[in-house]
Amino acid sequence: MSQEDLAFACDVDRSYISMIEVGRNEPSVSKIFEICEGLKISPSDFFKLVEVEYKERKRINNE
Repeated sequence: MSQEDLAFACDVDRSYISMIEVGRNEPSVSKIFEICEGLKISPSDFFKLVEVEYKERKRINNE
């Protein structure tokens, strides 16, 4: 899914999605729920993906 497609599904500007992706913006919980709806995943699945990313970054930083 492109940033543009996700932005359309979440009724936000594509630049907002881009800023989230690169870490320049932190979405609210309610916006995370909207993003999950746009991605067609559950919030629990979303946070599982976040946890995987967190563990990977922590592993890299400890090397």
